[in-house]
Amino acid sequence: MSEGEAPDDSQKTEDPTQKRLEEARRKGQVAVSRELNNWIMLLAGTILIGTAASPMMSHMQAHLKTYLEKAWDFPQTPGGLSIVLGDSFKIVLGMLLLPFLVLMAAAFIGPFIQVGPIFAPDVIKPDLGKISPFSGFQRLFSKRALMEFAKGLLKMGLISTVGFIILKPYFAGLEHMVGLPVPLLLDEMQAMVIKLLIGVLVVLVVLAVIDTLYQRTEHYKKMRMTKQELKDEHKQMEGDPHIKARLRQLRTERARARMMQAVPRADVVITNPTHYSVALKYDPEEMEAPMCIAKGIDDLALRIRETAKKHDVVIYENPPLARVLYSTVEIDEAVPPEHYKAVAEVISYVFKLKGRLN
Repeated sequence: MSEGEAPDDSQKTEDPTQKRLEEARRKGQVAVSRELNNWIMLLAGTILIGTAASPMMSHMQAHLKTYLEKAWDFPQTPGGLSIVLGDSFKIVLGMLLLPFLVLMAAAFIGPFIQVGPIFAPDVIKPDLGKISPFSGFQRLFSKRALMEFAKGLLKMGLISTVGFIILKPYFAGLEHMVGLPVPLLLDEMQAMVIKLLIGVLVVLVVLAVIDTLYQRTEHYKKMRMTKQELKDEHKQMEGDPHIKARLRQLRTERARARMMQAVPRADVVITNPTHYSVALKYDPEEMEAPMCIAKGIDDLALRIRETAKKHDVVIYENPPLARVLYSTVEIDEAVPPEHYKAVAEVISYVFKLKGRLN
């Protein structure tokens, strides 16, 4: 792939890293199903129609009844009709406030339950590419657009089918509605609409679930990376001083844990006795010289001594030798020749103590 050329999907063989997913989230690139959002909005609307429609109509009826029953009290002054209409308008606004707030909450809940709280200022930045005719033409015939078109046709077909099945029993009795009083007519229409909406909700919830899974799968595929992108990200992370410090800390912790696991295998721990501890192991058949398998100062030295005590490892106090071994011998290295004599005396003492020497 030449420099500057965008990788195609066939080259994206690696799973996205957490860093890539977080960067995409900051840019507003998340998996959101519009079908689930629409379903939640429709559910909220159905609940409103079932619970609030009748009280709202009764309240409006009571308000208008006052003017109809006492028409002679209509203001006869210029602008009287405006006063009546203004009062009615205020009542209508008051009744619509709660449904408006409920629908606003539903519009917020839909994306929130899918991706949680998200702040992506890049989404609202001006982008000339979004108004480019060429870009618009590409989006119009993209895979996503075709999928949305097919999904729209499927929705129309499902809703039409469900609507026909639910409303068909009512077709034969439509004529009886002609002579019904308005309140009864409204009640029947409300029941019919609620039954229709419930049927649509049941069908569309399946489509919403499928679309949610599809959107998440497509988003994950879109976020996949090429091997080169993965290498570049690792290099970038390695260059971050905070990441490097954290990696060093993790390596130190792992090395220290392995070292402490080796202490029980030591033959002797030479101590300061408070500030230094050096654990040595010697197997005459396999080693030319004793080997340092653990060392530490202060708190780590104390931990080495405590571990040695728990596993009956001999603790030998020799402050000068402990200091010099700590300074000159690294872990998993043999004792240097210049310290053979001093260390040999300690090893001989330990082996005699344990009965390993005649």
